[in-house]
Amino acid sequence: MPVRTRRRDHGARVSSSGAALVLTAGLGTRLRPLSCTRAKPAVPIAGQALIRRIATWLAACDVRDLVLNLHYRPDTIARQLGDGSDLGVLVRYSWEVPILGSAGGPRKALPLLDADQFFVINGDTLTDVDLRRLSAAHASSGALVTLAAIENRWPDRYGGVLADEDGAVGAFLPRGSRQPSFHFVGVQLVHRSVFAGLPAGEYADSLRDVYTPLLLARPGSVRVFACQAAFWDVGTPEDYLATAFAFARAEGLASMPIGRASRVDPSSHIVDTAIWDDVEVGRDVELVRCVVGDGARIPDGTYFEDCAIVPAAGLTPLDTERIAGGLLVARMTPHHGHVVV
Repeated sequence: MPVRTRRRDHGARVSSSGAALVLTAGLGTRLRPLSCTRAKPAVPIAGQALIRRIATWLAACDVRDLVLNLHYRPDTIARQLGDGSDLGVLVRYSWEVPILGSAGGPRKALPLLDADQFFVINGDTLTDVDLRRLSAAHASSGALVTLAAIENRWPDRYGGVLADEDGAVGAFLPRGSRQPSFHFVGVQLVHRSVFAGLPAGEYADSLRDVYTPLLLARPGSVRVFACQAAFWDVGTPEDYLATAFAFARAEGLASMPIGRASRVDPSSHIVDTAIWDDVEVGRDVELVRCVVGDGARIPDGTYFEDCAIVPAAGLTPLDTERIAGGLLVARMTPHHGHVVV
């Protein structure tokens, strides 16, 4: 889907941005039960927390002034990133109580973001979008919002972005639409005025409450930056495991790193399994394509296949989960790699 750009002057000063708001306040509902122990941005991807991988990528693109919005299990995120100094970035935090949504969160964070424009980055996905090219396209078009997007090859899973040949967004399509569209990869460049008019401290959704009205009021002000970027989703336990192993293979690791302070008895057989921190795996255990969350104790002689496993203490199982030997266990559907580009 080739996209041409044309300059549209919206009257605001446009400059390259070295600032980003990383959205990390979400509840991680689809990642359950793994999100019972960590916020999604804190999950380990081949030995490195997702949020650290995002911050490292932003620093490599000279985006070093970062604000993270926090709500769910904020300690698990802040513990991974701190002030960002070891990664060469400056990290500040915007606390949300209650959670404010994909537009209300940015509105609350505006006082911490000094730039006229800044990137907004989803904290639960990974990509390698060229931010410099995105910034150049944003400046040349005069857009208020520029969304990095790839061809939507998974309409049954993701909603789509409908844009004309010039890149102007005309509509946002629901999941399941068969109309050819783009898939937003969680990276956008926005002008602060887009969120500034929202009431402070109130919940707001970016698509429903901001971008869709903007399409009508100022056609061409929301645009697509079409690219061939890679995209990795960690939305579900299945996605998480596929992404973790994709990164392990790409980085030449012979096996998935075992988490800090975790112990696996030599008699146990571990196959294509991610083990997080402070896990104990007993004798003669077999784990096949599993994810074992922080603090789990796997009893001797047990066998799990295609399962997400966390300690059961204090948790009430959903209909899709069960309690077994002090563990909360959820079955995972074998992953066929369709969300890893």
